[in-house]
Amino acid sequence: MRSGGWRPGAGGRGIAAGALLLVAVLLPSADSKAASLSDRIEKLLAISSTTREAFWGIQIVDVSSGQTLYELNPDRLFVPASNTKLFTTALALTRLGPDFTSQTRVLADTAVDAEGRIHGSLILAGGGDPNLSGRAIPYRMGSPAGNPLAALDDLADQVAARGVKRVDGDIVGDDTWYVWEPYSEGWAIDDLQYDYGAAVSALTLNDNTLAITVQPGERAGDLATLTLAPPVEVYTIENRVRTVEGGVRKIDFERAADGSQVRIWGSIPLRDRGETLLLGVADPARYAALAFRQALEERGIVVHGGAIARHLYRDQTTDLLQAPSAAALSGVELARRTSAPLIEDLRITDKISQNLHAEMALRAVGRARRNVGSVEAGLEELRAFLSEAGIDPASWDINDGSGLARLNLVTPSATVKLLRFMMASPAHDAWLSLLPVAGRDGTLSARFGDSPAAGRVYAKTGTVSHVSALSGYAKRPDGTWVAFSILANNYNGPPSEIRGVMDSICALLVE
Repeated sequence: MRSGGWRPGAGGRGIAAGALLLVAVLLPSADSKAASLSDRIEKLLAISSTTREAFWGIQIVDVSSGQTLYELNPDRLFVPASNTKLFTTALALTRLGPDFTSQTRVLADTAVDAEGRIHGSLILAGGGDPNLSGRAIPYRMGSPAGNPLAALDDLADQVAARGVKRVDGDIVGDDTWYVWEPYSEGWAIDDLQYDYGAAVSALTLNDNTLAITVQPGERAGDLATLTLAPPVEVYTIENRVRTVEGGVRKIDFERAADGSQVRIWGSIPLRDRGETLLLGVADPARYAALAFRQALEERGIVVHGGAIARHLYRDQTTDLLQAPSAAALSGVELARRTSAPLIEDLRITDKISQNLHAEMALRAVGRARRNVGSVEAGLEELRAFLSEAGIDPASWDINDGSGLARLNLVTPSATVKLLRFMMASPAHDAWLSLLPVAGRDGTLSARFGDSPAAGRVYAKTGTVSHVSALSGYAKRPDGTWVAFSILANNYNGPPSEIRGVMDSICALLVE
């Protein structure tokens, strides 16, 4: 589902300059302000062949009164892309609350003996923390990333402080807190090898992503040099990139279907600055176990076993929708790390459109509410939640938490109902704080520029091939709010033209 210049789930980052120019051109003049909102929107939709041929769904409603200001195909179903995250994060915020946390623990099969020895394995037990990474929390636009292994270093320090000097068994990465469903139904096979399609796990390290930086060798003809970040050898890497005297860098890669090997090939000029490839990790629990084993050894702890993963498979769960109680791991606890409050992660999820975190939020709701950390339990809870919000079941069909699945369908009216429901809820301030702000942060930081909409539109973006979405709120000059959903499907032209129309509609709303 790749297409040049965008990344699925990124929700519209890297907006072309043409989109900003289009917004500037379409801002209303004094003479045009007399025209009705409908007339002006219709003109925008007809501005180019790309926008004319797109399938548009739009609804714009006054939040307080419910008055419809404009609509086009409001009850037709559209692929929403990352607008799906509005549904997931609203569910998680409502069902779990902003202060919800999760724990990552280190458990031993046996107590540490007098010689510092563990007679058995050491278990790194994931509890659904999505931020065992170098990401700065709370979210701030442009905050530099820190050490991606800092959380595991902290856990390893705690283990060392307990006097552990030797582990006779394995380091087990245990992600049985969630059912092992690494990919949701409807994801494209080529998505899975990229960072935006990383496998979903209750034990997540560095967003389950490995960065491989390719740089030229010392001389023409040499193999390129590869650097891993974090430096964890989770893959067998076959390097076929040659250093060449001149020309243009040409690098490609593929990950084996079983996630064990990566092949990288192509050419890189001698004085090239290099390229970084972001790969999704196929078995996050094993990845974390490898990194944790490494951290323990750096502290002088001898590990005689290997690094392995332990999953809870679908056939090991009697009911994926509901369980009478949640299974708990036993063992001697040696270390524990508590996540940041959920509200902080939901901001990350919506503002930068983080697919993995949205998927984890869906599973977290299933685990907390139905004692099963499965996609099915999360979606069942979503059905109940949307019913409470008065949203017709026929107006949506959601199959994942992130919007990467093209099977997802929603109507503009269902999205607007959700937006109005959340603004009327006790969580309205927290909810509004999750959304990207026009011209300020997240996936809207490079959109709207100095237009009147900057700082006054709070909305979630969405982008996959031939799909663009923008849904959220606009604050009018009189302080009242408008909820809107603008969905465009089936266009075959520059996405910047579609986004430009969306941004121009938002500019009309804040006049």
